[in-house]
Amino acid sequence: MKIHDYYRDRANLNLNGSMAALFPPAIIVCVNLFIFQIDRIMLLTIPFLIYSFIGYQFYLHRRKQSILIEKNLPIVNHLPSSLFDAGNLIVVHMNIRYAKLLLFFPNGQMAGMIKEYESKGHNRMFRPKLFALYNHEGEAVGFYKVKGNKIGIFNLQRKYIGCLERQKHSFFKNKKELFNAEGRFIGAVEGASYYMDEQVYNQTFEQEVRLRRGWMPVHWSNLFPEPNTPVLSLAKELSEEDKLIKMSFLINEYFIER
Repeated sequence: MKIHDYYRDRANLNLNGSMAALFPPAIIVCVNLFIFQIDRIMLLTIPFLIYSFIGYQFYLHRRKQSILIEKNLPIVNHLPSSLFDAGNLIVVHMNIRYAKLLLFFPNGQMAGMIKEYESKGHNRMFRPKLFALYNHEGEAVGFYKVKGNKIGIFNLQRKYIGCLERQKHSFFKNKKELFNAEGRFIGAVEGASYYMDEQVYNQTFEQEVRLRRGWMPVHWSNLFPEPNTPVLSLAKELSEEDKLIKMSFLINEYFIER
């Protein structure tokens, strides 16, 4: 998937919603013509028609965005070998049927995604939620298990490598700390209360990961037309395991707190 595919899919969803909104007015008109024959009943169709019109306008807007983005998309001969190689990733949250987090390289190519991992043979109701981080080829490269106030972090081989612990700090804010597999404190997550600016610090209070909304470089706007699209920045000196651990706050940010 590329970023223009995402906008095309959003356009199609708007179109489907617009068309679905026309069914109730059609039923109201038919029933009124053949049974009630009362003029005022026709007023009931107005909200549905307005919703359908607005949905169609969104479809046209998203479709136009998709076409323009596809024209601006640069020709890429090769992708980074891993999403962990990227210094910046654009984060797009999709919450349609099943929530997922799409990660894009700044060139518009898909880097990976985070979504709930479906394991067979287990009752969904009686097991902890398990999320997986996938690369651009759809292969799982890490796992996050949510249980109580902890998010357990596992590598590709399902080996436990650390966790994120959440504790109530105040009425509006949670305290979030990171620990390695031995239980040693390795960092914390600090964020603003009223806008998105999540920062991950190590044990010496050096910033290593940051998720910000509204700070996307202007020259990316040809591919990402919404300026408030969040950008995830990762320190290049971090190892893949460190990034896997530090990225666990995305589970809390998008799948728990929201």
